[in-house]
Amino acid sequence: MIKTILVIGGTAFEREVAITNALATSSEPDFKKSAVLLEGLADGKTTLLSDTNTIISRIASGCLCCGNNMIMRVYLNRLIQQNPHQLFLSLSTAEHLEQVKLFLTTPSYKKILELSTELNLNSINS
Repeated sequence: MIKTILVIGGTAFEREVAITNALATSSEPDFKKSAVLLEGLADGKTTLLSDTNTIISRIASGCLCCGNNMIMRVYLNRLIQQNPHQLFLSLSTAEHLEQVKLFLTTPSYKKILELSTELNLNSINS
């Protein structure tokens, strides 16, 4: 099972910082692979860098359960094929969070992904 962490809200950069911090403080051994699927284009600065243990994919902003559903599915499947130990899924808003969670727990993903943590940057920044 791939431990899946949802990172929601804030700017693309704030979500990247939160993921970078989570990776830095992870109790997982360094040799374990992590995957990151970022919604939103970089705003000129980034803290996340791909390396042998971190695979990063980025898709344009847009609702992942509506207009970008097929794009999310393609990128998610590509990341899953890399066999990561954990997956960070960055969402710009929590507007359709329940639909995204339902999508991630459909039969095709339920046996692969384990929704484990939700980090909502909107509640931290309020």
